[in-house]
Amino acid sequence: MMKRRWVVAGLVLAGAGAFLARGRTAEGPGRPPLWEVLDRLREGRFVDLTHAFEPGVPHWSGAPDQSLETLYDHEPGRGSMGSGLLMHRYSLAGQWGTHVDPPAHFVEGMRTVDRIDVREMVLPLVVIDVHEAVARDPDYAATLDDVAAWERRHGPIPDGAFVALRTDWSRRWPDPAAMRNADAEGTPHTPGWGLEALRHVLEVRKAVAVGHETLDTDPGSATSRGDYSREAYVLGRDRYQIEALANLDRLPESGAIVVAAFPKPRGGSGFPARVFAIAP
Repeated sequence: MMKRRWVVAGLVLAGAGAFLARGRTAEGPGRPPLWEVLDRLREGRFVDLTHAFEPGVPHWSGAPDQSLETLYDHEPGRGSMGSGLLMHRYSLAGQWGTHVDPPAHFVEGMRTVDRIDVREMVLPLVVIDVHEAVARDPDYAATLDDVAAWERRHGPIPDGAFVALRTDWSRRWPDPAAMRNADAEGTPHTPGWGLEALRHVLEVRKAVAVGHETLDTDPGSATSRGDYSREAYVLGRDRYQIEALANLDRLPESGAIVVAAFPKPRGGSGFPARVFAIAP
């Protein structure tokens, strides 16, 4: 049975007691313990879970497109303000590309991007794989049974995890029409989370964050009616989420860790993120 406190395939805890006691030996200073942790992590497989963003990428229909201005260019005449270096000005909505949604995105007075603790950015990664169900039904919403099936295979989701929903929807990126998958009437057909699955993940298993490959927590059948109740639930529980994840199909269901990093805009309601995983 998997222990609730996560270990990345034994990368970090081997010899932990002696490891923490090291740092200085009779012969002089030893190798710093955290550098040894990094050496072990580098033996893992690094997987980028982030889409590159630019103008025109898939995004929420209520947000304007990104604009990009070259302020300075290496060559004269190409920058609006000068030359000798390369500098751009980006104008974009916070919810752009692979991005973080803090609780304040939906709930006034709750945490903004700058108030998310850095300790919440390095977490055990759980991947709930429903891509086969989504291939049969693009409106599929992950169920409590899907989470229970993961736990039968791997044990309880560990406390403080990042739980990602694999749908393989990211393979449609960067085609906005494919990501939206609208029918003739304009109704999007996209997968998402079910509320009971989220309740188990957040309330019972105490996950710190969730993530998914689509642009919304809720399936398209709900958002087309203005129903964002699942996203409101996640953010209302004072959790953050990462949307538009990539490459979840390259990861195991259990045993990896995730690093979800993003800038620190004061009072930020969202921002593009750089997310990657380290897998055994």
